[in-house]
Amino acid sequence: MKTLALKTICFAVICPFCLHGFAQKGNAGKGINAQDTSAAYWTSERAQKWFKGGDWKNGLMMVPHSTVNVVSFAIQYHKNRVLWAEVFDYLKKTDLNSITPGKYVIDGDKAFAIITEGPTKPMEETKWESHRAYIDFHYVIRGAEQIGVTDRGQATLTDPFTDKSDNAHYSATGKFYVASPGTFFLFFPPDVHRAGVSTEPGSTDKKMVVKISVAQ
Repeated sequence: MKTLALKTICFAVICPFCLHGFAQKGNAGKGINAQDTSAAYWTSERAQKWFKGGDWKNGLMMVPHSTVNVVSFAIQYHKNRVLWAEVFDYLKKTDLNSITPGKYVIDGDKAFAIITEGPTKPMEETKWESHRAYIDFHYVIRGAEQIGVTDRGQATLTDPFTDKSDNAHYSATGKFYVASPGTFFLFFPPDVHRAGVSTEPGSTDKKMVVKISVAQ
């Protein structure tokens, strides 16, 4: 009886640790912890630490611009690691200098790239915009352009979203940056941006925009 009682006590003590270990192994296999996908988990300090660690780049040589919303990036990345890994793998393996203009599917309608090449536009021919279904990844492959950035809370809506359009337009003021090869921009739903603006009259560029589905 004493032996049976001892075995019962040992099982009761050890079993929870075994189950915890199996749970951790299961999460490790998926690469996802429940807390990682929670907006409450991603404080600015925690997101910055993850972002600066750079593991998410998986060898990608491009540099994120200082305007990237790190908290939004951390939340979206951890909600859909597989999709982001596909995007960064595509960017790492694709010869962007030789790729021709057009649309390139990365993962169905969840992620795709659009390559354009030609003249950039005067400021008055561009618009402030944001998106709700897709995150925008902007990268200038050759040449340069200006990209304006502001927060949606600082902009006045002029053209709302429709069922057929993932674009909303705004009246806004913001800060403009020169986008050139080597640095990428990321725009999440709260990020109003104005891209494709000429750095000087007659300027041209070759550019990639990757549309990445927003994870709910």
